[in-house]
This record gives sequence, C-alpha cells and structure tokens, in this order.
Amino acid sequence: MVSIRLPAATLSHCRNLRFTQSVYDGSWRGRNAMNLTGNTILITGGGSGIGRGLAESLHALGNQVIIAGRRQHALDETTAANPGMKSLTLDIENPEAIRKFAAKAIAEFPSLNVLINNAGIMRAEKLLAQQPDLADAEAIVATNLLGPIRLTAALLPQLQKQPRAAIMNTSSGLAFLPLALTPTYCATKAAIHSYTLSLRYQLRSTGIEVLELIPPYVATNLMSGADDPRAMPLKQFIAEVTEILKQQPTPPEICVENVKHLRFAAESGKFEQIFNGLNASMTDLH
Repeated sequence: MVSIRLPAATLSHCRNLRFTQSVYDGSWRGRNAMNLTGNTILITGGGSGIGRGLAESLHALGNQVIIAGRRQHALDETTAANPGMKSLTLDIENPEAIRKFAAKAIAEFPSLNVLINNAGIMRAEKLLAQQPDLADAEAIVATNLLGPIRLTAALLPQLQKQPRAAIMNTSSGLAFLPLALTPTYCATKAAIHSYTLSLRYQLRSTGIEVLELIPPYVATNLMSGADDPRAMPLKQFIAEVTEILKQQPTPPEICVENVKHLRFAAESGKFEQIFNGLNASMTDLH
C-alpha cells in the first residue's frame, strides 16, 4: 500500500470537513448513544425559553430533571407546571456560588449524570457608544462562557463516577456566523463551541458523552424573539431537538434544519453573502 503524506494544514482541513459531514450522514461511529430516559439531568437556565422547553421534554421522557437559574419565580412556575421536576437557584456569574451550588446539587441528587449548560444572556452592544466599564460585555462573558466552564469543572468528578453520563453545551448558530449587533454574545458562543470540541477530545477515554446544541433564532424572550415571526417556534425547535437526540448514535452536534445555513456557512462558500444578509435583516432587533 502506498502511503501519501499530506501537508498538516490540508490534513486538518480534511478532517474538519469529514467531522462536520459525519454528524449528518450517519458515518459517525464508535460513540455511545445518549440514553433519553432514567437520567438525573441538571439544566441551567431551565426556567424559561429553550431551557424550560428542554426540561419539560426530558421530564416527559421519564428523567429526573433539576432546573437551575437566578429567578426563583420562573423556577417555581416551571416546577409547578411539571410535577416531580425539581429546582435549585444559581447565580451563574459568581464563582463561589457555582462551587456551593455544585456541592448542593451532588448532595441532593447523588445520581446526577447529565449536565446541560444552557443559561445565557444576549445584549445588543453599540461599540461606538460603549460604556467605559464594559458592564454588558463582562456580564455576557461571565454568564455565557465562564459560567459553563466553572460548572463543568465543579461537576466533572461527579459525572466521572456515573456508569453513563453526558454534558451538553448550548452554543448558537451565531457561533459560526455572527450577528454584528451582539458581538460579545456571538464571541462567547464561538468560544463555547471551541471549548466543547476540546472537552470532547479530553474526555474521549471516559464514559462521558459530550454534545453541543446549536440553536437557530428561536422564539424566546432572548432579545425579544418571542414576538418575532422570523424566529423558529419554540415547540417546533424542541420537538426537532428531541428527535435528533433519539438518533443512534447521538450526533455530537445537535442541529435542526433551520440552523444549518449558519452552521455550515463557511463550508458552503456563502459566508459573506449570508453574513451580509443576516445583519441587514436583523438591524431592527434593538
């Protein structure tokens, strides 16, 4: 057999293309399938939007679901509507609060085996008129990036003890093609994508499945999307996500059809066209 050695850059590019293609063509092998029942699942940002939708769907499938977030009334409303669902308050921006929260979650739910890092905030930023203290940008980084990294680190020893476990990080289609109006949000989601790739690689020899949920523009209260007809209906999004999670094996990236034009903008050769079109159409968000 003749061996041909490709340049490193070419080899890396080919591997990346094979990876993204294999997510959808069924050629991804050697992976565990995420079991969708009988888990103890912690979901941050579970009191509203995508987090609540995921919580309710997974709860209905026979899992013990614990939702976490800052707003007690949102948590109470969600658990009241879903008997058996539990909640814990969490300030995802506070490192010490995260450590205490993780210890409490493990003590109260020793079978905890799935972490869904979903909490996030999205704010418009006018960079030419930005406040000197960068309060919005720093809050977005603390919530969307440092929060998941800190909580994952705090719960990783617990997940390693379980016979089967999973971590799912919520990024965004905007991780791959940014909305210029929300630069820090998009940057944190791109960082979450990168972090998830590294986490998956480092945990490849463990029993922990690492997944990435990549939502499109969904009709939630994030940036007033709930009232925007351009946004994907939340129920439709959750239904499609649930069906993807049932696939055997579970794809490492959970992408509904509506987000694929963003996720694969660069691979399609239409990045600039889609970028300009998206940003021209979404300038009225704020």
